[in-house]
Amino acid sequence: MMVSVPLVAVLGAVAFVAWRYMGLRVWHAAACLLFGFFLAATSAAPEIDRLVAGIVAWLTGSLPR
Repeated sequence: MMVSVPLVAVLGAVAFVAWRYMGLRVWHAAACLLFGFFLAATSAAPEIDRLVAGIVAWLTGSLPR
């Protein structure tokens, strides 16, 4: 799945709001970032990619590739 810039911008905005208003600490963000990198290296990565692509397609009303 190719992640578009708007999706990255939305996720960045969510992270900023969580940091600013919900008490997200730097070490929380670092732990989530490391978890994401390690998760991407597992055999679950393709299924997660399909799941995210399906959710984005459902939200935008388009068909998944």
